[in-house]
Order: sequence, then C-alpha cells, then structure tokens
Amino acid sequence: MADWELRPASAADVERVAELRAVVLRPDLERLGRYDEQRVRRRLRDGFAPEHSWLITVGGYFAGSVALRPDGDTYWLEHFYLTPETQGAGIGSAVLRHLLDRCDHEHTPVRLNVLQGSPARRLYERHGFTPETQDEVDVIMLRTPPPAEKGTSDAR
Repeated sequence: MADWELRPASAADVERVAELRAVVLRPDLERLGRYDEQRVRRRLRDGFAPEHSWLITVGGYFAGSVALRPDGDTYWLEHFYLTPETQGAGIGSAVLRHLLDRCDHEHTPVRLNVLQGSPARRLYERHGFTPETQDEVDVIMLRTPPPAEKGTSDAR
C-alpha cells in the first residue's frame, strides 16, 4: 500500500472534491437512474464543511477526500471518495481505520450514507458498519464503538 496523508481541507478545495464526487458516484447513480451532472456537484458544494474535511494525498498528489462531521452524540462519515486509480490499494481501509480509531477513543458512534448496490458497502461492513435504515436509493449504516476493555478508565 502506498504512503498516504490527510491534510486539512479548505474552502478552496470544494471544486476539486465536487469533481471527484461526480466521477466516483457516476456509475452507481446511473445504475440507480439518479445521475444528474449538475446535481451531483451541487450537493457536494452545498454540504462541504472544510472545518470537518481532509484531502487524502498519496505521494504528495491528490487522491481523495473524507469528512467526519459531528452531529450531537455521533459523527457522520461523509464525502469519502478516492480517485479511481487509488481504489483497491488499501488506502480506503487505512484512512477509515485511522478515523474510526479516533471515534473509538472518544466512544462515539459513526453513521454514513452509501448508495444501494455500491461496492463501497463491503468496505464499510468489513469495518463494523451495519445497516440502520434504507430505501430504494440509500443505505444509512451505523458503527458503534467497541466496548471499553476491562481495566481501562477514561476518568479525568
């Protein structure tokens, strides 16, 4: 697996991420009869929160994005996209494991939305996500942190 890094996103990154989203989601959205080249980008622009987002780089080059947005007592994993040429190399698993370790340390559940039939669902299931609700287009998945090990304490 290639070396990867997360760097904080900025508002200036929104178009780069919107374009990546359009490329990555196109096959699934077309299969579901939901692809609209303007809407796919607009939805990213409307929901992009750089303060909760990172760009994924491999060898110093843009390879993807991910966001972890707090929402009450949970996080939402959002905008997790890898360029087609970096998919399947273990980078997605490594990034996801890194973010989930943080959430586990905070004892915080994580939710995400994946499209019905998306191959990404297998990645999420391997990392402990299970379906919470679903409809003909979307599957909302939830991962609760593992129970704290005996003998450990978070008392402060």
